[in-house]
Amino acid sequence: MVREKLKVSTRTLQWKCVESRADSKRLYYGRFILSPLMKGQADTIGIAMRRALLGEIEGTCITRAKSEKIPHEYSTIVGIQESVHEILMNLKEIVLRSNLYGTRDALICVKGPGYVTAQDILLPPSVEIVDNTQHIANLTEPTDFCIGLQIERNRGYNIKTQNNFQDGSYPIDAIFMPVRNANHSIHSYGNGNEKQEILFLEIWTNGGLTPKEALHEASRNLIDLFIPFLQSAEENLHLENNQYKVSLPYLTFHDRVAKLKKKKKEIAWKSIFIDQSELSPRIYNCLKKSNIHTLFDLLNNSQEDLMKIEHFRIEDVKRILGILEKK
Repeated sequence: MVREKLKVSTRTLQWKCVESRADSKRLYYGRFILSPLMKGQADTIGIAMRRALLGEIEGTCITRAKSEKIPHEYSTIVGIQESVHEILMNLKEIVLRSNLYGTRDALICVKGPGYVTAQDILLPPSVEIVDNTQHIANLTEPTDFCIGLQIERNRGYNIKTQNNFQDGSYPIDAIFMPVRNANHSIHSYGNGNEKQEILFLEIWTNGGLTPKEALHEASRNLIDLFIPFLQSAEENLHLENNQYKVSLPYLTFHDRVAKLKKKKKEIAWKSIFIDQSELSPRIYNCLKKSNIHTLFDLLNNSQEDLMKIEHFRIEDVKRILGILEKK
């Protein structure tokens, strides 16, 4: 059971996990409560959290299969019980867990006879399979079964179209959402102006994330969505007072990075990736989406460049400077 406290006015909000279980390798359930809330707040939070849980959390899926020996999706292969279409449907059912960004390649290469399962997939680093027993194909003869796979992390879902088909490459419908369902309910107590509410959240996931991890991820995503409004309000306030200032001057950033650049011949900056540094998940995500992958990439961006990144803040620049100087 976990508890975290957040002071709001004179009240103290508490959330805790009241139930957590794994019904199977691909079905996790969690039930959480948040209280005490003022009248109307539980519905506001519950609706926003449910939408964020179902639509804003990223997941990892197999999105494409490649084999030059397959003439078309509905063909059959001698020595394999399933059709190509059935194999693609089985690949679609595989649940992956990872923190990768962009696309990666994986491979299945098995010689029959025998069953091919998810356990036979050769995966890139940082990717793991939730259920290794997922069936892929049944090889009835001494057939070489070799298929290249493309793995991608994204959100929402991606439905294949006829235009996506290429020679020897077949797209797979991808449902990236690790949250299968989310519900919220409200319990009210008290009378009149003293009336308060308890919010109950129920979360089901496919094992790519636990319900608790999904709750944390959805909360962070909601916060990131509202940050631009806070930054705009602060900027307007500073401009009105004619006191717009940044706690880390551009010249300071420029000078400190210039010193680091002088040393870059001594250190292999290009070989140090940002995921090897002590960056928070939010900063890491912002940098990756802006095609900043190594510390060398960071050194070639000014503070002004970094501040143009969506959801980036001056505190993030300070954090990056500290990490660069440590390296």
